[in-house]
Amino acid sequence: LAHNFPHVPLFASKEFAGTSRRGLYGDVVEEIDWSVGQILETLRAEGLDNNTMVVFTSDNGPWLSFDAHGGSAGLLRDGKGSTWEGGMREPTIFWWPGKIAPSLVREMGSTLDLLPTIAAITGASAPSDRILDGDDLAPTLFHNLPSPRESMFYYHGQEVFAVRHGMFKAHFKTKTSYTGQRDPEVHDPPLLFHLGHDPSEKYNIAQEHPDVIDALRQLKTEHEASIVHVENQLDKK
Repeated sequence: LAHNFPHVPLFASKEFAGTSRRGLYGDVVEEIDWSVGQILETLRAEGLDNNTMVVFTSDNGPWLSFDAHGGSAGLLRDGKGSTWEGGMREPTIFWWPGKIAPSLVREMGSTLDLLPTIAAITGASAPSDRILDGDDLAPTLFHNLPSPRESMFYYHGQEVFAVRHGMFKAHFKTKTSYTGQRDPEVHDPPLLFHLGHDPSEKYNIAQEHPDVIDALRQLKTEHEASIVHVENQLDKK
């Protein structure tokens, strides 16, 4: 279900107008909460809740050029269109009564992991004719085990701008979200941040960890060598 809330242009039904302290954006979030609740209640009413996994997530961070209507990433840096954490990191909720126990998971995951995870849960076979970039998160969801995902590659278009492994994240190129910076800035050596200590990516610690920089460079090289580029479908329009 592609829920277009809270994307701009914002609107809220009259039943939710003025119901939050966050203005129109908050009203929209209140309506999202209600509408998702309607779906869950229908699953319960039809007796499907114990046999249905619901995943609630998003595709990017806030669209900062729209100010209050674009959302907020809180302490995370920047927003939609950038490879800073504010542009890429979103919360995700997995809901499956009787199967997934309520808990808070701080481990790494990606929407790329949905395919192998759902394939494993349903007993389906994932495609074997290509390299899959996703990991099976089922052991994390059902048994609270550590996430198998250790690395993340942050793309801007078809180019890797940043690489994360564990808590360390290196930026090889940076660009702000849509407005204010036309061309990306190249960093050599790359910027390095420890997301556990510095989730706002304020303090570059590259000079203190040259070994980490070398390891992340190698990860980037190996990943890029595994990529088979396909024709850009947007070029056909």
